[in-house]
Amino acid sequence: MESSPIHVGRIVGTHGYKGTMKVELLTDFPERFNNMQMIQVERHQELVSFPVESSSMHGAMLLLKLKGIETKEEAQTYRGAFLCVNEDELYPLPEGSYYQFQLIGLNVVDEAKGLLGKLTDILETGANDVYVVKSPEFGEILLPAIKQVILGVDLEHGMMRVHLLEGLVD
Repeated sequence: MESSPIHVGRIVGTHGYKGTMKVELLTDFPERFNNMQMIQVERHQELVSFPVESSSMHGAMLLLKLKGIETKEEAQTYRGAFLCVNEDELYPLPEGSYYQFQLIGLNVVDEAKGLLGKLTDILETGANDVYVVKSPEFGEILLPAIKQVILGVDLEHGMMRVHLLEGLVD
């Protein structure tokens, strides 16, 4: 099964008049752009590869110049498009850490109640993430992503084992 491209940035505007684009980063690893030779751009459900001419950080934004996009007007047509990489281009994470796209869709199984449902969303709250589980039996369950609740993740079998704290479901 071919994996879908992973979004690492979103083009939000232009910079200057020579086709440089301002990119909002959607990655915790902005250094990935330092020596990047090629990048995929997803626009209107179409994926196109471009050689990277240059990239540099400008505050919280990335300034990106792609070969073949030479004017501000051309660059503006890419506003809202996503910069993508393939799964094999991801930065390796420490043991026990996962990318969000790896967790979405997992079956969530409680040690006492059995299958709760599917993980459908992840809310970033600051202190810890909150996993949103859609459950046929319990409706929407909000699970704090803390070690007391999340017992284990098995990507191979598409499953997350959890321990429901008192009061999370009725």
